[in-house]
Amino acid sequence: MAEETAPHLPQSIDEMITFLEAQDYLAGRGLATVIFLALKMKRPLFLEGEAGVGKTEIAKALSKGLNRPLIRLQCYEGLDVSSAVYEWNYPAQMLDIRLSEAAGLEDRDRLEANLYSERHLIRRPVLQALGHAGEAAPVFLIDELDRADEAFEAYLLEVLSDFQVTIPELGTIKAAEPPIVIITTNRTREIHDALKRRCLYHWVDYPNAAQELAILTRKVPGAAEALSRQVVSYVQKLRTVDLFKNPGVAETIDWATALTELDRIALDPETISDTLGTLLKYQDDIARIRGGEGERILSEVKAELLAAG
Repeated sequence: MAEETAPHLPQSIDEMITFLEAQDYLAGRGLATVIFLALKMKRPLFLEGEAGVGKTEIAKALSKGLNRPLIRLQCYEGLDVSSAVYEWNYPAQMLDIRLSEAAGLEDRDRLEANLYSERHLIRRPVLQALGHAGEAAPVFLIDELDRADEAFEAYLLEVLSDFQVTIPELGTIKAAEPPIVIITTNRTREIHDALKRRCLYHWVDYPNAAQELAILTRKVPGAAEALSRQVVSYVQKLRTVDLFKNPGVAETIDWATALTELDRIALDPETISDTLGTLLKYQDDIARIRGGEGERILSEVKAELLAAG
């Protein structure tokens, strides 16, 4: 079966907004502008913001809408080159050595060339993204870079500036076409300026009430309209409370989905108490909202929505 031709890139900011909407991603003009520029300028896009605001979903929307493969590097503490970029297939190399010895091969240069060849190279996400052989370059998501160590962050400088990696035994491998690079961070630590300079930057904030309601309408179409409005208003107010971890858009969607599965058409104190675990992820936050704070917020939500008609 022939590979489907990848769609053309959006040619304007308005086209980018429409393109993202077609993938069920509602972006403000500022975000759509920086995505458009990153694609036009072939520069990595560095997205910073709280967890759950939709940074990762941008890479998924681009991959789906452009019909390009998504290659994801999930960062974590201790991530190194062998896990992220490449490593050698040592068992296969050892087998080659044994076979060469059995065949009486004594040419060390020839043996070394065989050992460190492409067939023994295991490509990890970075090398997969740079060496992709498809019709169009992939979308390369470097997710939660702030979880990785600074040493790995420094290693990425060559990748992001020249779209290449250097393998001592093989030389430099450079991308024929730069991948679409999306880097996300939840800002648990600062990322070095040297890396940021290689990227276009955007802070992805929580959506306002109108934007979040539009997102919820798309993502949870089965939710009652009145319930969706109450959920959005409640979550918006929660984010003004001094919580350990504010709920993101992903949690808003989860909560509305859970309430819909329970056939709820409106919020009430008991339902909120029973389902807070889908919205908040820390016991101290849950305990606080289950008390008088949660009832106060619900009262304000109902009063404001009633006044608004």
